[in-house]
Formats: sequence, C-alpha cells, structure tokens
Amino acid sequence: MSHRITLERHSLRFAAAHFATFRGDCEPLHGHNYELMVNIKGPLQEDAWVIDFTLAKQSIAAICKELDHKFILQRNSNVLRISESETEFEIAFRQRRYVMPKADVAALPIDNSTAERLAEWLAARVWEALAALNPALRAITVGVEEAPGQTGWYTLQIVDGQQAEAG
Repeated sequence: MSHRITLERHSLRFAAAHFATFRGDCEPLHGHNYELMVNIKGPLQEDAWVIDFTLAKQSIAAICKELDHKFILQRNSNVLRISESETEFEIAFRQRRYVMPKADVAALPIDNSTAERLAEWLAARVWEALAALNPALRAITVGVEEAPGQTGWYTLQIVDGQQAEAG
C-alpha cells in the first residue's frame, strides 16, 4: 500500500532565465518565476508518514536555490553551439551569441530547457535528496509551472530503490 504527500510552491520556487529550442529555432532570452509542485509516493514509515514535510521541503528548496537567479543552460542541446572556458560559457545560435560567467549559469545535462525537461531533471534530484529519508519511496512527480496555467510534469518511478522508466 502506498500513500502520497504533496508539497507546493511557497518555498519551492526559483527565478531563472533560459531560451528553449524547438523545430530548429531558438526562443529569445527570457525568464520565468518557476514554481514547483512535488508529489511523493511511498509506504508509511514507522511514525505513520511517507516523509517528514519539513525535511522534504528543505531538501527541495535547496535544489531550487541552485537554479535561482541563474541562466539555465541545456548542456545536451543539439541546436546550440556551446563552448566552455575556465570562467565562462559561450552559447551561440545562428547570429546570436551569449557569453556568460559560469557563476551565473546552471548548466544542466538536458537537451532543452522546457518545463518538461526541468521537471524530469528535478524529479531525479529530489529522489536523490530524499532517498535517505525514506528508502522505500515508489514515485516522485514534479510539476514545473513556468506561468500560471502552464506546467510541465514528470513522474519518476522507483523500483527496489532504483530509477525505473517514467510512468
């Protein structure tokens, strides 16, 4: 039997810039005030809860802080030309060229900085952070709202303490 808890918004938010790519094109540089919704599914522990709300929120808020006021770089893009030096990233698309200090960039191992891919990356990070608090977790679903009414979702299934295919 599984139970589920939900954590939403409030401290689970970050502001970040990005540009998504689509159909061989690239959006202009812009930003969002992202808000997260996280569902955590698993059996009740000895104290009759899936996971401590406070500890879970603290862990997820720390991940959000890594992205807050950063440029989200899709490191695995097949459209952008990305070069990296010791101190900066250079990102190019056709005639556009951006040079950003590394300290201002969250370089993620994703192919596009869409809400869906951010949700997928965040789900894996949340599981990594929470697995020690409840090793029997069964699924983590993350929703990344980039604007009211626009949310990308991803569910990470966990089987025997290992990531399984999305559900």
